[in-house]
Amino acid sequence: QLQLVESGGGLVQPGGSLRLSCAASGRTLDNYAIGWFRQAPGKEREGVACISASGGSTKYADSVKGRFTISRDNAKNTVYLQMNSLKPEDTGVYYCAAGVRRLAPVQSMCLITRYETWGQGTQVTVSS
Repeated sequence: QLQLVESGGGLVQPGGSLRLSCAASGRTLDNYAIGWFRQAPGKEREGVACISASGGSTKYADSVKGRFTISRDNAKNTVYLQMNSLKPEDTGVYYCAAGVRRLAPVQSMCLITRYETWGQGTQVTVSS
């Protein structure tokens, strides 16, 4: 069965950068849309960046547009989240998730309900 493992989190100063990785095993990722989600203490989990199975469509939360980039490398069966110009409000546990490829409006691509398989999460802390 598909399993996802995140890595790359840690402590970084404001304005710094991190690259998160999501490594898949058990299945190839090329038939799955992939999303990155985050959850800060006391807040609901939110979609940060999502990418279609083909890689042809992406969607970002307004709060991270221009700073974060989602990408996928099917040869490595891995997806990435490049995070630049980090802010303290980016702090939280970051999760990657996979949803089976299907026809759906682009607007729904980052809905939590579209995803079935989740990683364990990796902590990102942005602080001086």
